[in-house]
Amino acid sequence: MRQIDKKIADSYFRERVRLIVIFLIIWFIVSFGVVMFAESFKNMTFNGFPFHYFMGAQGAVVTFIVLLFINAKLSDSIDKKYGISEERNEQLSAGKTLDH
Repeated sequence: MRQIDKKIADSYFRERVRLIVIFLIIWFIVSFGVVMFAESFKNMTFNGFPFHYFMGAQGAVVTFIVLLFINAKLSDSIDKKYGISEERNEQLSAGKTLDH
């Protein structure tokens, strides 16, 4: 297995952590922000439903699913940027088992 330079590893994990923080902020806003400000959203409608009701019933779930796909695409692009290949990892680990 090849060694990874510490600077490269640090910048890789810095990018990954930055993405995680961004996704957690979006998660917090979608989950709790709408609930905290539901009173101010009561006049807004989406597909004929009050906005706070829609976000609680379907909007948050759809947002989380979209975030999963965005995370997967961005993670793959970061992995490619730093030379991390899933195929290469599978080749390296093929046929190896844990010895007990």
